Amino acid sequence: MGGIEFLKGHGTQNDFVLLPDPSGRLDLTPARVAALCDRQRGLGADGVLRVVRSGEAGLESAGEWFMDYRNADGSIAEMCGNGVRVFARYLVEAGLAEAGEFIVGTRAGDRPVVVHPDRTVTVHMGPATITGTSVTVVAGRPFSGVAVDVGNPHLVSVLDDDVADLDLEHQPDFDHDYFPAGVNLEFVNLLGEGALRMRVHERGVGETRACGTGTVAAVAAALHLAGTDTGSSTVDIPGGRVTVTVARGASTLTGPAEIVARGELDEAWWAAAGA
Repeated sequence: MGGIEFLKGHGTQNDFVLLPDPSGRLDLTPARVAALCDRQRGLGADGVLRVVRSGEAGLESAGEWFMDYRNADGSIAEMCGNGVRVFARYLVEAGLAEAGEFIVGTRAGDRPVVVHPDRTVTVHMGPATITGTSVTVVAGRPFSGVAVDVGNPHLVSVLDDDVADLDLEHQPDFDHDYFPAGVNLEFVNLLGEGALRMRVHERGVGETRACGTGTVAAVAAALHLAGTDTGSSTVDIPGGRVTVTVARGASTLTGPAEIVARGELDEAWWAAAGA
């Protein structure tokens, strides 16, 4: 066919279009990203993962491959924990990396990953840093939250009410002075020791079935509110379950990664989408 290769994958139902582009030749404009992610006129996804060699992307990294991640609205994002898992599994299945441990470059820095024999993936997510407190407003109701930096910004609100009852169809309000580049908003129920339930409204996307960095932020915030900065927890999200461990200056995220389909984009569609 001679079209543009793509794959579709997801990590706990946080779904992505992968574009293999080793030499960095694709003109991945915001308009094309938004078209790809549109669930009516494109393939449909929460974001796009361009697979490019770090050197071709102009990135200084110890890893050969750079995850060029874009939000569904076409904006550039620093990091995506679920995306890294899918990206890592693709590299192994495509023969571009050996199963086991290797490094993926991201805009938030290098991320060591481990692709396990069962194709679950552990990502070393770096530090989860508590940066303060702020407030978000959902349907006119304010919720205080803990601000957490996981290479990208988060605000985690722990609720007594069931998070399933929240209306996250529309963008919740937040302090734009505190988060000038936008923020990912997590809403959490504590289920007992070592267990959380979470929903998330992602910056540049809307509500998603999962958010990898958001699960790390949620666990870090819950530990902080409990008076500690180390611990592990399962996190139940609408798309499934992951396990997060937070330590001083480090964190890990472990969960599934699925490759669903592969094919070719029509070149005429690609050209029109970039207009």
